Amino acid sequence: MTLMGIITALIVGLVIGALGRLVVPGRQNIPLWLTLVIGVAAALLGTVIARTMGYADTAGFDWRELVTQVVLAAIGVALVTGFAGRRSVSRY
Repeated sequence: MTLMGIITALIVGLVIGALGRLVVPGRQNIPLWLTLVIGVAAALLGTVIARTMGYADTAGFDWRELVTQVVLAAIGVALVTGFAGRRSVSRY
């Protein structure tokens, strides 16, 4: 993978992660770097799912692939937020 491909993947991952955070209701107390990681993972997994299902290579913009990626990012953000919310520090 070239340097430009890596930079593009990070930008797309950040956008997908941000869209995933917007879909999840409430406040998410997760850092920006974790949103980026979730977004990149969701973008890659969404592309694999779209290719497996046969709708990744369409003419024009792949809306179904984007929706798949955003839904996966929202699930990832919700799961990470849920796990982070369970880890509370006891002050006693």
